[in-house]
Amino acid sequence: MEAVSVRRYIIQLIFIVTAVILLARLFFIQVLDNTYEDKAKQNSVREVTIYPARGLIFDRFGNLVVNNEAVYDLVVIPKKARNSNIDTLKLCDLLGITQVEFDKSVQAIRKSKGYSNYKPQVLFKQIPYDIYAKLQEYLYQFPGFYPQVRTVRHYPYQSAAHILGYIGEVNQKQIDTSDYYKLGDYTGISGIEFTYEKYLRGQRGKKYVVVDVLNREIDTYDGGDIAEAEAGERVTLALDIELQSYAEQLMANKKGSVVAIEPSSGEILTMVSSPAYNPNMLVGRARGIGMKMLQADTLKPLFNRALMAHYPPGSTFKPIMGLLALQEKVIYPNFYYGCNGGYRLGSLTVGCHYHASCGSVASAVQHSCNAYFCHLFKLFIEADQFENVAEGLTEWDKYLYQFGLGRRLPLDLPHSHKGFAPDTSLYNRMYGKNRWRASMIISLGIGQGELGVTPLQMAHSTAAIANRGTYYYPHVVRPHPSDTGSIYLKKQTVDIERRHFETIVEGMHKVVLAGTATIANVEGLDICGKTGTAENPHGADHSLFIAFAPKDDPKIAIAVVVENAGFGSRYGAPIASLLIEKYLNREIGEKRKWLETRMLEADLIHPPKIAAK
Repeated sequence: MEAVSVRRYIIQLIFIVTAVILLARLFFIQVLDNTYEDKAKQNSVREVTIYPARGLIFDRFGNLVVNNEAVYDLVVIPKKARNSNIDTLKLCDLLGITQVEFDKSVQAIRKSKGYSNYKPQVLFKQIPYDIYAKLQEYLYQFPGFYPQVRTVRHYPYQSAAHILGYIGEVNQKQIDTSDYYKLGDYTGISGIEFTYEKYLRGQRGKKYVVVDVLNREIDTYDGGDIAEAEAGERVTLALDIELQSYAEQLMANKKGSVVAIEPSSGEILTMVSSPAYNPNMLVGRARGIGMKMLQADTLKPLFNRALMAHYPPGSTFKPIMGLLALQEKVIYPNFYYGCNGGYRLGSLTVGCHYHASCGSVASAVQHSCNAYFCHLFKLFIEADQFENVAEGLTEWDKYLYQFGLGRRLPLDLPHSHKGFAPDTSLYNRMYGKNRWRASMIISLGIGQGELGVTPLQMAHSTAAIANRGTYYYPHVVRPHPSDTGSIYLKKQTVDIERRHFETIVEGMHKVVLAGTATIANVEGLDICGKTGTAENPHGADHSLFIAFAPKDDPKIAIAVVVENAGFGSRYGAPIASLLIEKYLNREIGEKRKWLETRMLEADLIHPPKIAAK
């Protein structure tokens, strides 16, 4: 009897222990372990990434320059798609692609880092709404596939491509070195989109949705952490988009650049590199095709001439040369120097056009006398206060640096070049140390020789002259007034007395009133300017013009370069004056419509076809 009781207790104990183990395991599975819950959720709940809209971009007057348009990525969970009988031919037809393109996309995601049969993979990116609308109606027939909404950029004005830049998919290096970017994200590649990426990109969000057996969303799921996406910050440009569009029209069918700056702030009003291109070419699925077209174009529309091209400034440099000579007291304002058709020193001759005698620096600027400014350069670098010409040239370089020449300006755009201001080391290599003289580099005094500047530098130095020796660094985005530490809000100064600027400004005013650029005169605007014809060893000379207006209260400073266009008065001065008039008056007067038409219709790229006899 006792033995039976013992066996009964043992059996009962076994059942109790087994029940406790089962209950404990059940408790662990249902309460402590999330594995089965996660598997169940994978069958019915999908995590959806919410991509933020990039920040909108406005011009100085509040015009919307860059906005966003919805597009859709087609996402696939490979395991679910493989277990279903997918009609790939129909899917290709709905997407407007070939079977070959479909197969390439499948192979690409399989080879991508982080590929998993069980995780969503982006199969096709940036499907436009019209295609998606057609696909959506039949998406239930393709288990494992679902859409994911994104946004792409849209440019209503179709202008300012070099300033705005474009976006593209992040590469593996960016993913590996960032705690923000993930596979399939997009980032700014150039222009404003690149420089202000952290402000424009926003912050991703996520949500969970309940899906049915066909992977269609049927409800939201509240069991997971939901994070709302945060749109990117708004950016306000200094740019006048209407002036920008007009400048691009004037520069159409021409190679060159235009840069206009507000002298009182350093804000860039317009910056054109021509040939330009429509920024919408580099948006969405067509970006690859657009990029190939632009890269194959022999006119190099992707090359930003405003920031990267170097030109001899030619006679547009003469106002600066005059200021340097006045400041170092090697001349005085009414200094006279006879031209007689050119500058002559021994066997050296630098030719000059016929003009009236120059009895002052202002008249020399007005008539653009080569002989006068060659002589000023010689006087400057051989001045008594310098031990030798090398020391004189070093001091000359220091002044150029203050005007922004020969250095990279701290612009808020990438790829800005510093141009070239020759120093003593260059000529020591060329001629030997202490074996060169002023006569051997005399062309520097008239903006030729080894001196090279970018259009941005030309406009910036012109703004410094307009302000009589003060300036702000050029920038394309307006800094917030509260950002008191911004370099763009700090006034800079050139070490030249203000009275010398008044002398040069008077000469530049005479250039437009009765000098080499009377075609640029606009009644009531008091334009001051300087023509330049830059010698070009590779072809016809470049047409250059710098200007600012009004004379005593400058609102705009501008530099125009038209490649292979001849004298500065032929194209540079007319285009600059039209842009000044457009900015200050907001329209072109009837008396100058003929000039506007001539500039708009001028084609310097495509030679006229000769009619067959």
